Amino acid sequence: MTAVAPARRLAPPAGATLPLAALAAYAVATVVALALPSPAKGWAVLVVSFGGCAALVAVTRAQALWVLVPASVFQLFPDWFLAGGLGTLRFPDTGGIRVDDVIPLAMCGMWALPLYVIVLVARDSVARGALAGLLVFFGTELLAPTAGLWEPAGDLTKVFGVAVYVLPAEAALGAGAVVAARVATAVSRPVAERVLAGAALSTFYTGALALSWFLIDGR
Repeated sequence: MTAVAPARRLAPPAGATLPLAALAAYAVATVVALALPSPAKGWAVLVVSFGGCAALVAVTRAQALWVLVPASVFQLFPDWFLAGGLGTLRFPDTGGIRVDDVIPLAMCGMWALPLYVIVLVARDSVARGALAGLLVFFGTELLAPTAGLWEPAGDLTKVFGVAVYVLPAEAALGAGAVVAARVATAVSRPVAERVLAGAALSTFYTGALALSWFLIDGR
C-alpha cells in the first residue's frame, strides 16, 4: 500500500514582515499627498504610489511581491473597465497622468501594499484571505471618496456609501491573492510565470466584478 503524503501548507511568504516604521512613513507621505491642492495632489499621489510600491519591495524583499506587484499594475484594467465601461466608478481629476482621461496612472501602484497585507494576515488560508480582502477593501472604499481618490457612480445598491457589488469581488480578490502568492513562493518559478499569475489574478477580479454587478445591480 502506497503511503499518501499529507498536503504541504506553504510557509508565510519569504520576507513576510512589514516594519512599522516603513508603514508609518508611507502613511504620513500619503496624508501629505492627499492634503495638497490639485493638480499637485495628483502628482504627489503618483509619486507616493510608485515610490511606496518600490519601497515595499526593497524593505521586505518578499517573494510574494513578484506576483502582487505585477497584479497591482494590471489592476489598472478592472478599474478602467468600471470607470470607462460600466460607468460605475469615477476618478476625480486631481492632476498627474491619466489613462484615457478616465483613470489615474497612480492606481497601478496602489494595490501592492493592501494585497501584501492580506497575504500576510491570511497565512496561506484562502478563507482568511477572503475575509481580509473584504475588510481591507471595504475600509478603502469607505475612505476613498473623502480622500478624493474615487467614488461610486450611477444607480447602485450601496451600504454606508460603498457599492455593494464590489464587496464579493474584493473578497474573491483577497482569496485569489493567497493562491497567486503560492506561485511566487514555489521553488524555481520563472519570473514570466509570476508576472502571468499577477495578470491572471487581475483578470479573475475583473470577471468577479462584472458578474457581481450583473447579479446585484445589472438586472
